[in-house]
Formats: sequence, structure tokens, C-alpha cells
Amino acid sequence: MSLSQAVLNQDRLALSRLLTRVENDSEEGRTALNELFPHTGKAHLIGITGAPGTGKSTLVNQLALYYRKTDKRVAIVAVDPSSPFTGGAVLGDRVRMRDLSGDKSVFIRSMASRGSLGGLAQTTAAVVQVFDAAGFDVILIETVGAGQAEVDIARLAHTTLVVEAPGLGDDIQAIKAGILEIADVLVINKADRPGVENTERALRGMLELAHPAKRVFQHHGQQMVVEAAENSDSQNLIWFPVIKRITAKDGIGIDELGEAIENHVAFLREGGEWAARERDQLRATFDALIRETLFKHFLDDLSAEGYDEIISKMAARDISPWGAVESLLKGKES
Repeated sequence: MSLSQAVLNQDRLALSRLLTRVENDSEEGRTALNELFPHTGKAHLIGITGAPGTGKSTLVNQLALYYRKTDKRVAIVAVDPSSPFTGGAVLGDRVRMRDLSGDKSVFIRSMASRGSLGGLAQTTAAVVQVFDAAGFDVILIETVGAGQAEVDIARLAHTTLVVEAPGLGDDIQAIKAGILEIADVLVINKADRPGVENTERALRGMLELAHPAKRVFQHHGQQMVVEAAENSDSQNLIWFPVIKRITAKDGIGIDELGEAIENHVAFLREGGEWAARERDQLRATFDALIRETLFKHFLDDLSAEGYDEIISKMAARDISPWGAVESLLKGKES
């Protein structure tokens, strides 16, 4: 039996072996991905991102328990920072997910970012595809947690949760963070802490700027309220991010958050946005594979001596990086 067929038969050991091959970008892994692709496209992909210290891993643990109550199979992809010594994953997220140990319907995979920017590892999309084909209903994808650069998750997930927490900085930081622009649901974790009202007020202010429902201002000493112009056709096509307060360590607010996620799924499916996001996911994966393949192709054709020679010419300012790339495209080593 092939490795891909064993994965389709829900063999956990085969799944673990295939994930390793996919992460290492082996020939066997690529062959299995081709064989598994027709069986993908069924899972709900949920991305969880946010700054370090917001409690993403604890939230992932609670969401997995939430979906297990409805008998859904859950896969977790936890992208950890790379070890500076081995290049592997630190595995810190697994420490916070001990509640899930022993559950055969939950599979946790830690991945090293290996220096990749955007909060995900280079092979995260491929690993998610394997889990999808293996029959997992929900795939939770937790990013590294580096802050504002983690926007790649929005290209991969159907639903993106951005996690904030009180007391991690000034309120305006929430507005400055570019990752808030990708949020489908804004989660305020550690809502039992002081300052939660300020954090929610800052987030609502940011949402009001992006999706104004009404404006309140003073005019000649009188408070005036101006409602936003109604446009039923366009309004129905837009998902307005919701804000949910939770205390993940105690499981408070998880049911309400789960309901908000399900509302987002219903919105995506009813409006045709689910299929549109699937296309965006495939486009992003395809573009990344083209870049990676071309890069490997150029390196394979370029000897180590030729590569060093080009670097030396750039250091001497005899050729620019752009000129060097143009020369490679023309098949000339300058």
C-alpha cells in the first residue's frame, strides 16, 4: 500500500511519515501530494495569529476541545520559531495542548519556520493539504507570533482570528498593527485583566474607521449622529469583523467565539466567498511553487564558483543585484 493510500485510510503512523517527507520536500512527498490533491478541499481552515503573549496556543487548545464536542476531527499546525542551533521547531506550543493528548481524532504537528517570513513555514500549505486529504474536518493553523508581518495566514485560511490581549502595549498599537486588516474575528484574550475595555475600544475605533456605521461629533455644542449611507447590495457582500472577549485559560467565551466562527463560515458559503478564497489559496500556493522552483532551477544551473564570482562583482560595484538577475535570465554569467 502506498503512503498516500495509507493516509487516506487514516493511518496515523503513515500520516506522520508523510508529513516529514513533505516538510523535507522529498520526491516521495511531492508524489503523494499529487495523489492526495483530488481528495482535498473539504476541511475548514482556521488561522490564529497575533503578537507573542496573547495566548494563541491556549486558544488553539480550547478551540480543538470545542470542535471535539461536536465529534469533528481536528488537526493542529503549530508553526514555531526555529531553533538557532538545530533549525528545528522549539515545540513550545505542545506544552500548552496537553488536554488533547490521547485523543485519536486530534493530530498536532509542530513546524519550524526555518527563517520564513509571514508567520508560516514554506511547506505549511502542503502540510495542510495532507491533513485535508486525511479527512480532518477542522485544521487550526497557529502562526509564529511575530506581530505585524504575519499576513500570509490570510491567504491560506478560510477564517482568520487575530488575537489581542490587554496590557501588552499602548492602545494605538492595535491600530498600527497591519495584521488587524486580515482579521475575520478579533479575539480579546485574557479578558479578566485590567484594561480590557481600553483594548476593545481601540479595536472598535479601528473597525469604525474601516466600516463606519455611524459618526458622532460635536457641532456648535450639539452632539450630532450621522448614519452611514445604506447600500444593501454592497453591505451584504462585506463581512464586518466581530470582536469577542474570552479568557482561554478558563474556557470562558469559547462557545460564543465558536458561534462567531460558524457565522463566518455560513457567510462565506452563502455568498460564494468560500469558493473565492479557495481560488486565492490555490493561486498563492501556485505562485509560491513557481518562485521556489525557479530559484532552485537557477541555483542548480549556477556553479558555486560562478555564484561567488557574481557576489564578488556586486561587492566591487561592477554589477548590481538587478543586473545580475537580468544576466541570469539571459543565460549569461557576467
